[in-house]
Amino acid sequence: MSYGAIFPMWQAAAGKTWIEYTRHAFVEGLGDGTLPREAFLRYLVQDYVFLIHFSRAWALAVTKAETPEEMRVCAATVHALLDVELRLHIETCAAEGIPEEQLFAAREAPQNLAYTRYVLDAGHSGDFLDLMAALAPCVLGYGEIGTRLAAETGETPYADWIATYAGADYQRTCREVGTLIDAATARRLGEAPQSSPRWPRLCARFEVATRLEVDFWGMGLSA
Repeated sequence: MSYGAIFPMWQAAAGKTWIEYTRHAFVEGLGDGTLPREAFLRYLVQDYVFLIHFSRAWALAVTKAETPEEMRVCAATVHALLDVELRLHIETCAAEGIPEEQLFAAREAPQNLAYTRYVLDAGHSGDFLDLMAALAPCVLGYGEIGTRLAAETGETPYADWIATYAGADYQRTCREVGTLIDAATARRLGEAPQSSPRWPRLCARFEVATRLEVDFWGMGLSA
């Protein structure tokens, strides 16, 4: 599994926060099937709302892009979020008697507000790279989590969730986003991005977004 060259650098800069995110008790409960159903449903409802804002952030990335290829990848990611990833949430919640209208009208948890507005602010106040650094933990982290759980776990009530993020469509999106980030970084910071004065700020954005992912899992467990 490889999502480019910049992503591992940002992971390393995030340090233990990345492990807290990708090995969170919520994630491990998905893998071994011990996650309470009410916690999963609370998470799905909030994640539906999150993905609506996340789609807006990727749409904002289209306006921040500098090349047609950057625009194409960002637009394709909006499509993947709205037409592929959200489908899991809608179908699972519908089976539990929760229609999409109720999902869209759900009151946002504070952790959801903090995370989504942080990402959107990164895009509005910064440039394309600032937005990519804030978006990357979710897109690529879920790809990493899905791949690991698919390889390590057997039967679990959350097999559909795992299959979505380990599946070929989502993994293709992850590779495309990783390639996008590599090319965008080289275009703006050169071939030695770590020597750029902007590098620490980008790493910090990535780490903050990762911490907000940790909080999001915790929000689910609070159900």
